[in-house]
Amino acid sequence: MGIPRRHDRPPASLWAALFLLMAGGIAYLGWQIMVHPRTPLPPEWNPVVPLKIAHPLTPLTVWKLGRAEEEFATCLAALEGGAELERMEPYQGPGACGIAARVRLSAVGPSGLDPVETSCPVALRLAMWNRHGVQPAAQEIFGQPVSVIRQLGSYNCRPVRTPSGRSTRLSTHATAEAIDISGFDLADGRRIRLLSDWSDGGDAQRFLRAVRDSACTYFATTLSPDYNNLHADHFHLQSRGRGACR
Repeated sequence: MGIPRRHDRPPASLWAALFLLMAGGIAYLGWQIMVHPRTPLPPEWNPVVPLKIAHPLTPLTVWKLGRAEEEFATCLAALEGGAELERMEPYQGPGACGIAARVRLSAVGPSGLDPVETSCPVALRLAMWNRHGVQPAAQEIFGQPVSVIRQLGSYNCRPVRTPSGRSTRLSTHATAEAIDISGFDLADGRRIRLLSDWSDGGDAQRFLRAVRDSACTYFATTLSPDYNNLHADHFHLQSRGRGACR
């Protein structure tokens, strides 16, 4: 009587093919769920739905912010309903200076702003910061909203300033990829300024440090009075950079 033979196992290539088939099916199903008009995914959780300032925050928010600012049109679309601005023609300054995606910004959400010409990515990041960082901090600490954000300017064709003098490298202000914020006015008229309140030891100091920390989420570079004396009176907020938060 012969010894029974073991059934041969399926080759590894078959298992790999089955795995790829299953993975492809899952990916296709996931894509259909995201793009279906009646998708159950909330828009803030759906990677194919563009960013809106009013969307609740999720782990996708910062990624969506980066995607939105890649094109002028998508940046403007994300700002709809969240800012008062005027689209402008690109400005070419001397040398490498200028503003590509140029807007004239006069408000972000409920907060007025002295009109400023800046880039759309800066406007979008400022609106996101105001909605999700500045206003919640003001409500928590003061029980009222910020009515005005005070700024010192965005576009300025100049080199980077350092404690030892000007460098040879152009500032991000030279392309309006930065804005300087000097303070905030509350709804009841109270004025909060970095120069006088950064180290006052009270609620104003707590508020300014809270909004500095939240700015680091929405701006690629955030510099405060903690960075150096050149920033004693303002936050320097950039739409590009390496993640500095000081």
